[in-house]
Amino acid sequence: MTTIAILDDYAGVATTLADWSQLADATVTVFRDTLSDHTELVERLKPFDVICIMRERTPFPASLIAALPQLKLLVTTGPRNLSIDLDAARAHNVTVCSTQSRKTTTSELAMLLMLTLSRGLHTEMAALQSSGWQSGLGRDLAGLNLGLIGLGKIGSQMSVLGKAFGMQVHAWSQNLEPSTCDEQGVTYQGSLNALMAASDVVSVHMVLSERTHGLINAEAFSHMREGSLFINTSRGPIADETALIAALKAGRPHKAALDVYSEEPLPQNHPLRDAELINSGRLVLSPHLGYATEQTFTVFYTQTVEAIAAWQRGEPIRVLT
Repeated sequence: MTTIAILDDYAGVATTLADWSQLADATVTVFRDTLSDHTELVERLKPFDVICIMRERTPFPASLIAALPQLKLLVTTGPRNLSIDLDAARAHNVTVCSTQSRKTTTSELAMLLMLTLSRGLHTEMAALQSSGWQSGLGRDLAGLNLGLIGLGKIGSQMSVLGKAFGMQVHAWSQNLEPSTCDEQGVTYQGSLNALMAASDVVSVHMVLSERTHGLINAEAFSHMREGSLFINTSRGPIADETALIAALKAGRPHKAALDVYSEEPLPQNHPLRDAELINSGRLVLSPHLGYATEQTFTVFYTQTVEAIAAWQRGEPIRVLT
């Protein structure tokens, strides 16, 4: 009997979006919550041969892998997962497999958040409920400058979407070449501070790494324009959350929208849950929805089942090395 655990199924959809019954001689247990305590996590997971991970919701460092002697297979959704210690998995004879993903979900959410901030949608919806009608004026995206921190796959999608709304697009990252910007019709900015100063809207689209951790700090925020917007749908630790709160209260940026956080799920007592900023519509928080769509999760869970079945046959697929 193969014992399988599905972790962090917040929406409770893992067993409805894929046919798990095709797995031979297997039992499936679903966990909808996230455990951060190491001891509790080990106690929960030690009975399982196979553990299915939803992106980076539950990291698998060497200490956790070593504490699970029965573990034989990890399947992560998405084509990569930097929160898994692949060397430790290999050392403990744990196979790690992945799935494919869809490419448009995050950029769509980033545009939704941009429009929400720009048009004051959060505030106006609250006004409709409390007083009956409009309370102020929004702002068009057309004619504004969109600054992209990162011009990879998602950043490039944002460039296309921004132009479709009539925005002028700028970009910067540590490795970005001016020629790449020229190819995409984007204005290259030579530094992060220059990008912040040139943009009415700044959107983050970078991979979290040692170089990008805390990259957007108090100094960077201080260069933002009056009335500017800041959006992060990439990874929470790329932007210093303490610095962002202080920057919002100082007025630069004027508004911000976050879909990612340094700690997820976001604790109830986290400083980002600032009632004044949220109630005023100057800070919009969403619970990491960037990749959480029905189409994407169907790919994730269907291919997770596919990966387990292949491993059961002794022919693992999409192995991460």
